Amino acid sequence: MPNRSVFFISDGTGITAETFGNAILAQFEMKPRHVRLPFVDTVDKAHQALRQIQHTAAVEGKRPIVFTTLVNAEVLSVLYRASEDGQSFLMLDMFSTFVQPLERELGLKSNHRVGRFSDASKSQAYHDRIEAINFSLAHDDGQSNKDLERSDVILIGVSRSGKTPTSLYLAMQYGLKASNYPLIPEDFERQHLPPALAAHKSKLFGLSIAPERLAEIRHERRPDSRYAALDNCRMEVAEAEAMMRRAGIRWLSTTTKSIEEIATTILQEIQPQRLVY
Repeated sequence: MPNRSVFFISDGTGITAETFGNAILAQFEMKPRHVRLPFVDTVDKAHQALRQIQHTAAVEGKRPIVFTTLVNAEVLSVLYRASEDGQSFLMLDMFSTFVQPLERELGLKSNHRVGRFSDASKSQAYHDRIEAINFSLAHDDGQSNKDLERSDVILIGVSRSGKTPTSLYLAMQYGLKASNYPLIPEDFERQHLPPALAAHKSKLFGLSIAPERLAEIRHERRPDSRYAALDNCRMEVAEAEAMMRRAGIRWLSTTTKSIEEIATTILQEIQPQRLVY
């Protein structure tokens, strides 16, 4: 059973509330039950959300934790009034916690926009992000060497070392055009980087992985194959790391790192000029 139910309530998608709430909850050794309630943009929907929270409290016998990013004062007041007695649930209103102090400090009023992505499709940043995703998909796993110079970063490493998910994360989160290129046995025989990459050395970043973990991942894809054999994985990883060292390419092991950690390291090392937030 989870330690506690946690609600993420927003008048938009709820992504901001959930992302911020999860960052805080990660500081505690607990496994809460997550309930996202997006598009709570009317008083009626707020009352529906409140009934669900109070029902959960009655069934579980523990106060739910509620993270909100509601900006409509009338909608927000429904939850505020119910939480004032401090008995039903703990409410953490992120906008009042952060936006109101900033309003006082900056001497400005926030626009209190409902829904972070309400006008996203009209913005240049949104189109740049979509373009970056399409570019990264087209340049996944060495599919195309065309327009490599347009890449903000080019990830290299052996097959299944985490290049594709990291590339897509960089594109989706930061709007970066991220290509990735697999290092294969033919590259190891040549003892140098593939010719297509040589001209873009400043944009290269390497991903490695522990051979034992690599073998596990590859066995899920191709069970009992030479591709997944541990001795082959050891050879490929050793050759790839040696090649990156010879070429002076920055690299890290993805074995115990999350995609977020990998991406952050890449951004620190490569320092691309263009980021989309």
